[in-house]
Order: sequence, then structure tokens, then C-alpha cells
Amino acid sequence: MPQLNPNPWFFIMLTSWLTFSLIIQPKLLSFTLTNPPSNKTPMTTKTSPWLWPWT
Repeated sequence: MPQLNPNPWFFIMLTSWLTFSLIIQPKLLSFTLTNPPSNKTPMTTKTSPWLWPWT
């Protein structure tokens, strides 16, 4: 069964992983974010209990 032979597929996986890690990923990480995250204070909402008519 050829799909169980890891010889050609392991090399293809290793080559693609190294290509992504060494070439593509540094190029992607060099981009600046157009909308950088800011430190906003979380809004607290006032909650009130429901008044059930049958209680």
C-alpha cells in the first residue's frame, strides 16, 4: 500500500514546513497591524434581578 510508505511524503511535509517557517512566516510577521489593540477599560453594566409575576 503506497500511502503507508512515508518516504516521499515525509520529505514533502518537511520541506513545506521549513518553507513556511523560514520564508513565509517572517514575511507575514513583519507587517504592521492596521488596527492595533488598545488598552480599553472594560465597561461594567449594572444588572438588576428580574421580577417574576408568579413569585
